[in-house]
Amino acid sequence: MLPDVGRIAVFAPRTGTDLSALPRDRCHLLTGFKPDHDHFAGQGWTCNKVAEGRYSAAIVFVPRAKAQARALVAQACAVTDGLVIVDGAKTDGIESLLKDCRKRADVSAPLSKAHGKLFWFDADAAAFADWQPDETHQIEGGFVTAPGVFSADGIDPASRLLADHLPDRLGAHVVDLGAGWGYLSARALERDGIDRIDLVEADHAALTCARQNVADPRARFHWDDATRWRPDTAVDTVLMNPPFHTDRAADPSLGRAFIAAAAAMLKPHGALWMVCNRHLPYEATLDQHFREVEEVAGDNRFKIFRAARPARQRR
Repeated sequence: MLPDVGRIAVFAPRTGTDLSALPRDRCHLLTGFKPDHDHFAGQGWTCNKVAEGRYSAAIVFVPRAKAQARALVAQACAVTDGLVIVDGAKTDGIESLLKDCRKRADVSAPLSKAHGKLFWFDADAAAFADWQPDETHQIEGGFVTAPGVFSADGIDPASRLLADHLPDRLGAHVVDLGAGWGYLSARALERDGIDRIDLVEADHAALTCARQNVADPRARFHWDDATRWRPDTAVDTVLMNPPFHTDRAADPSLGRAFIAAAAAMLKPHGALWMVCNRHLPYEATLDQHFREVEEVAGDNRFKIFRAARPARQRR
């Protein structure tokens, strides 16, 4: 199926994806998600955020978001001179995408896998051109977002709730951990006394939007894994609405890792302000990493915590 010569574009592989059957020396992995980028780069794969030049074939690993999946297929068609191969799970909408592709191209008979399907067709940029979305679009409040980023269609209600309950003063140095497209940072900067705010986000597309939404000289932007990034100096406040899904599966360990990262970067009397879904069991992790923990607000869907005075862990 794959050509014997030429480069192969591999769109949006996720950590844990088995790429062992692919010719490593000819593959160009394209992902804007920093943990995935670092994972595959660490294994010796050539990685980038965007395509460069032309490819003899492309492989698209289907993401959950339908608009993002379509955009990846369109991008693959636009840069490929041979086959576009689409690989996805049933839970990520591969059946629907297969039906939509069949309306535009001569698609192969699909190969069924344990929990998904694989199909392919000859690249045709014109046939899929309308699947190429505008790079950004505007939502409530004048904010811009992009297809596939978290809360692309509107302000996330949990983040709004947290922003509405932040104190009047947050200190001189603030970190927005998992900043997304920048809503919490934009709201935080409405307050006096902030000299610097670091926006840390693993999704490059979201961070690109944040640069537009937080056009403030005090803001610094970091494309990085929020669980591993550290500031150059200890900070006064960390804000976060941590993710809690890996693909479609709930994974509270992500939020726990965010909490540990926040504790490690705060000053001795610094504070974490976080919001999470009410059913998520973060209290024990907060108690482990902070000497003061209180639920300061919430509703039937979300809860807001203030955790202060980080407890330094023995190493």
